[in-house]
Amino acid sequence: MSRFVHGEDCLVDDEATVGHGEFDEPTRIGDGATIRSGSIVYGDVTIGDEFTTGHDVLVREGTTIGDDVLVGTKAVIDGQTTIGDDVSLQTNVYVPTETTIGSNVFVGPGAVLTNDEYPIRTDNGLKGPTIEDGASIGANATLLPGVTIGANAFVAAGSVVTEDVPPDTLAVGTPATVQTLPEPLEGANQIA
Repeated sequence: MSRFVHGEDCLVDDEATVGHGEFDEPTRIGDGATIRSGSIVYGDVTIGDEFTTGHDVLVREGTTIGDDVLVGTKAVIDGQTTIGDDVSLQTNVYVPTETTIGSNVFVGPGAVLTNDEYPIRTDNGLKGPTIEDGASIGANATLLPGVTIGANAFVAAGSVVTEDVPPDTLAVGTPATVQTLPEPLEGANQIA
């Protein structure tokens, strides 16, 4: 069986690895993908059309990614994750196992999503954040396990989100508090 299957007009750099590991299902990539050098995409990953990576990206097994998704340089998607359409994950973003990201979502550089409430101390299972459609996460923000960022919500840069953020609100600070979304931040992201 082929390690990966791709659509038309795809560019996979010679120094990228697609279909890494031993899995029953090959990696499937839609049309128009660009996967740059140093990137590793495991087997059992499904990716839509117009997927683009920076360099040294990691996408682990069991991940499903929609159309028109950008994954920036040195970003890590640690598997068992679902990502919608028109998503921009910037440089050095970390997405843990068991995370759900909707469509038209922006995640700024260095943002860290987490999935383990008590690392190494107890085994409560893993539960990553849920980021609903249209949300924006600022640079270097941290989302704790299991939080939901509501549709069109905005998490300010450097914030630490410990509780759910309702739709159409602003989360700011450490720990983040929810405020009214300022008028300039209202409306949909302009990713696509």
